[in-house]
Amino acid sequence: MAPEENLRGSLILAMRREGYPADFAALVAREMNTDYLARRMIGYVNRVGLIPPEEFADEMLSILEERDRLRAKHLAEEAQGKINEMMENGLHPD
Repeated sequence: MAPEENLRGSLILAMRREGYPADFAALVAREMNTDYLARRMIGYVNRVGLIPPEEFADEMLSILEERDRLRAKHLAEEAQGKINEMMENGLHPD
């Protein structure tokens, strides 16, 4: 079993322990598909316990939006670095 699958399994167990339905826990675990995301959700479950699914889903969406913002930021920084390199060195065919 891959580590990320183990973390997603841990997320499901944490959610089930708090009383969330199995289908909801499986859906959340499927969306939290990286170690970072799964750890964030496990921490959230451990802090808040059982809350309405709507509130839980809001937090999940916030975490996913944060991931998307960071990904976009890193892509923009990489693109800016390439532009800067072109500005400094000019356009030279390799």
